[in-house]
Amino acid sequence: MGHAIELKAADGFAFEAYVAQPKKPPRAAIVVLQEIFGVNAHIRAVADGYALAGFLAIAPATFSRVQKNVSLGYSAEDVTTGRELKGRAEALPAPGVMADVQAAVTHASLAAKGKVGVVGYCWGGLLTWRAATQLSGVKAAVCYYGGGMTLAPELSARALCPVLAHFGTHDPLIPIDTVEAFHVAQPQVDVQVYDADHGFNCDHRGSYNAAAAELALEKTLGFFIDHLQL
Repeated sequence: MGHAIELKAADGFAFEAYVAQPKKPPRAAIVVLQEIFGVNAHIRAVADGYALAGFLAIAPATFSRVQKNVSLGYSAEDVTTGRELKGRAEALPAPGVMADVQAAVTHASLAAKGKVGVVGYCWGGLLTWRAATQLSGVKAAVCYYGGGMTLAPELSARALCPVLAHFGTHDPLIPIDTVEAFHVAQPQVDVQVYDADHGFNCDHRGSYNAAAAELALEKTLGFFIDHLQL
């Protein structure tokens, strides 16, 4: 369904993004932010799903500044590689990959008359929180199990748009007590918790939880419909 395009950040850096077009004119645009596994088959399928729901979906390759064309699976070796790439990306001088996320948001805004939401998974969930607290043009944001967003310094950031955040009670990477602390510190954020593990939305992983994924998607689509004024 989708195809690759090249985007350019404000500093001139060029990077690839996967774009999925709806069959009819888009009701709005959704920027889809990857896990630590790159814009792989799962992230492309997520983008395709938003296109089927009527959204223009854009998934920028946020590892591009440290390594291009990353598309990993979910083996132990892939996890190690993904974590190493994330570490390198996080170590970039500011604004780092957020410049590329901003470029994707800006591109999406032009295509969807300013109605742009951002959704992200795992590392992408953290980047989505940063997009909600730092970037211009983001009208609504949905974070799926964003590792690090429940801890300092992210804990004290303030969102510039409505935010929905999905977490799992059995997530060893995001202890539930930190989720509760985040909820207290961020009462304006719609925090949803599921009887699920980290990565519960990804049907390529052993932690996939179909019931939680379906409910979270229902809430996510409703949230975007409400806050993008569709």
